[in-house]
Amino acid sequence: MTVKIRVYSDYVCPFCFLAEKPLEEAMKGKDIEVEWMPYELRPYPNETLRPEGDYLQTTWAQSVYPMAAAMGVEIVLPNVSPQPHTHLAFEGYQYAKEQGKGNEYNDRLLRAFFQEEKDIGDVEVLTALASELGLDENEYRQALETRKYKEQHQAALEHAYHEAGIQAVPTFIIGDTTIVGIRSKETLEQIIEEEAKKQDGFTFPEGMACGPDGC
Repeated sequence: MTVKIRVYSDYVCPFCFLAEKPLEEAMKGKDIEVEWMPYELRPYPNETLRPEGDYLQTTWAQSVYPMAAAMGVEIVLPNVSPQPHTHLAFEGYQYAKEQGKGNEYNDRLLRAFFQEEKDIGDVEVLTALASELGLDENEYRQALETRKYKEQHQAALEHAYHEAGIQAVPTFIIGDTTIVGIRSKETLEQIIEEEAKKQDGFTFPEGMACGPDGC
């Protein structure tokens, strides 16, 4: 049975980028269906953070860079200031997903921002990235300029904020198990195996019994 994984993330969250590697390693050789789900940390018109500010400088020095070094992942605090809003990037994701390239798109945008310091809030930058993946350049640009996927993206956010109750990213929903934050390959593998076992067969609930009056 296929184990389904949903990963809620934002393109400006460095821990979402770092979470890709252990997840990919944990998924190898397993029957997994993974879907990346939109979540905006600072939706427009909220102000976004500036890389030169104390908060990001401190967070990256104390947490992001040490973790990335330990994981062997190349990452840099992008010099895009202020950081971009991500609604257009996510609207583009909805288009990419329709074309069967949602996960590839998600990975490309994270790498573009955290390894190449590209402004992923700019339509031209986003269009060039989409073109790299073989997506139709004109269709993609038009989708962003006309806001074709605005309502679809907003519905996805409503699901994340309210139905799924996501409060931080990355959040993984693996089968029936929800975990928040970066986890090791071993932890993810264990959860995946446990969820796969649940799906393989019926487990009699603990505490159930039959009495004189029946079952």
